[in-house]
Amino acid sequence: MRNLLEIQKQLLPDLMDILKKRYTILHQIMLEGVIGRRTLAGALNMTERVLRAETDLLKAQGLIEIENVGMRISDAGRNLLELMEPVVNELFGLANLEDRIRKAYGLRRVIVVPGDSEDSPLTKRELGRAGARALLSVMGENDVVAVTGGSTLAEMAEQLTPSSSPIKGSWFVPARGGLGESLEIQANTIASGMAKRVGASYRLLHVPDLLGREAYDSLVHDQNIQEIVSLIRRAKIVVHGIGDAMEMARRRKLDSEMVAVLRQEGAIAESFGYYFNEQGIVVHKMLTLGLKLEDIMTTDTVIGIAGGRSKAKAIHAVLRFGHEDILVTDEAAALKIVSELD
Repeated sequence: MRNLLEIQKQLLPDLMDILKKRYTILHQIMLEGVIGRRTLAGALNMTERVLRAETDLLKAQGLIEIENVGMRISDAGRNLLELMEPVVNELFGLANLEDRIRKAYGLRRVIVVPGDSEDSPLTKRELGRAGARALLSVMGENDVVAVTGGSTLAEMAEQLTPSSSPIKGSWFVPARGGLGESLEIQANTIASGMAKRVGASYRLLHVPDLLGREAYDSLVHDQNIQEIVSLIRRAKIVVHGIGDAMEMARRRKLDSEMVAVLRQEGAIAESFGYYFNEQGIVVHKMLTLGLKLEDIMTTDTVIGIAGGRSKAKAIHAVLRFGHEDILVTDEAAALKIVSELD
């Protein structure tokens, strides 16, 4: 595949440009759901006249449908995008980024989507879609899947394709308690939403993520809590976001003394309640119920999903920890990670 693309780039460079342009148009329509021509032209920095010619061709090929409310992708167009993914990764240089990161950290698989999810909601949506597909590729019957909270995981839940045949005997559970933020990005909400979309079951953990010693000692002996925690710790698959340490400290409303300790210890990343320094060493852990570090180490598949240039150092730290299997990220973060490796 790579050799063929190199030949085509040299002999038919114009063809490659056309392929990129039409893929980008089709992909943007898919992400938007329904979009008007003028809005799409503005999003792609393209004149309406040029875009009209391209969308007319895509419609003639049965790849999009044009209605009064706007354009939408057809089933044939969606299938074509999936078939084109390996080719497009080569064209945009994403395959090389994936390969370098995979080898550098010893990962099973790396998925890089175009763009920067910090700047583009559409890139974040694509990041969620890639994460959803990665999860479905490893999930089977009777699996327990533990998920964390956050806006990227919430997007991933939205992008999970509803299953016509339920995944029998599988469970979705929150990996940790709640942070007290918006309901939509809580681990409980995400776990239940994912379960409903794929026809699985779910259990919820109705406790705060951050507990005092007295509250922890009280809850850890509660029978109902013990049952759900036992299920969480049997997770075969863990899906988690990756955050900047100081940002997560702010979201957890840690006091200034604890923030100072984290800074002194060199914490730059946070994931599933643990804070990591640049070498991937755990420098602090929260007193909380749910998934423990030893559970992560024995899980069959750990999927990390995070994007944005500013997350690159945090992603690097968690990858250095060495227990990820699949990384789903975006081009901006991947480029920064590779530049650090260089």
